[in-house]
Amino acid sequence: MRRFDDLSENELLALAIAAEEEDGRIYADFAHHLRRDFPDSAAIFTDMAEEENAHRRALIDLFTERFGSHIPLVRRQDVAGFVPRKPAWQVQRSGIEAMRQHASQMERDAARFYRQAAMRSTDTSIRKLLGDLAAAEDAHEQEAGRIALRRLPASRREIEDEDARRRFVLQVVQPGLVGLMDGSVSTLAPVFAAAFATHTPHSAFLVGLAASVGAGVSMGFAEALSDDGKLSGRGAPWLRGLVCGLMTMAGGIFHTVPFLIPNFVQATTVALVVVVLELVLISWIRWRWQDTPFLSAAVQILFGGGLVFAAGVLIGSS
Repeated sequence: MRRFDDLSENELLALAIAAEEEDGRIYADFAHHLRRDFPDSAAIFTDMAEEENAHRRALIDLFTERFGSHIPLVRRQDVAGFVPRKPAWQVQRSGIEAMRQHASQMERDAARFYRQAAMRSTDTSIRKLLGDLAAAEDAHEQEAGRIALRRLPASRREIEDEDARRRFVLQVVQPGLVGLMDGSVSTLAPVFAAAFATHTPHSAFLVGLAASVGAGVSMGFAEALSDDGKLSGRGAPWLRGLVCGLMTMAGGIFHTVPFLIPNFVQATTVALVVVVLELVLISWIRWRWQDTPFLSAAVQILFGGGLVFAAGVLIGSS
């Protein structure tokens, strides 16, 4: 791997060409990914990809004029200390806002690269060339901001952000919350019934583990088979099923793990504390993502959980 300070002027310019080409393709990938659901943001990334291609062509013209027609292959991953770009698909998984932030960081990184390259050069003509490139990147960043204002005014951005939030709620929060509620509440009765019937923490742990795994598998399949997501906009059924199943299992496992404590009284006390924390967490999620008043959500969840807990204790003690 080469050091940045060891690159010659033509290698620096070759690196810039490769970087501009890579950035342009990332922006094009973002645009393609967003075109169906977020056309305004897709148009921004299309314009930015075209700007990157224009810079790449200008860089190639400058390179050919100064160093000839052969452009050596120098890439980011070939230079020590050069921050590589994340793959477009990895950023896309994190949503539209992550793509916007990644694009801004890309522009800042490119401008910094050219400024550092210009400062390193001792040849006046090369310094001027690299300085012009730094100015071009700064102008590109400013142009990207102007494109965003033209293509995506505040009102349109708010609409897209709200759409993204709604998709996240439908595809992740809602099935996760359903699973967490089911796992936390439905397993209370068998776990505490086993605990008070046997007074053996290990038996309660086994019952809770079995109930949690069984409920997770059942809820996961039920969620995945309930809706293909094409008309409802709830996303891929396998993703919803996976989220729902895992959260169902987690909801039961949380208050089952304390029964690994050998002492019955201590295990039961810790499990009760965990149950209360689970129910408070469910109430917070409903308040945060479903606009349910926190106090109302807490009363509903705690009341329902209390009834199931009492049923488990009564059945186990009988």
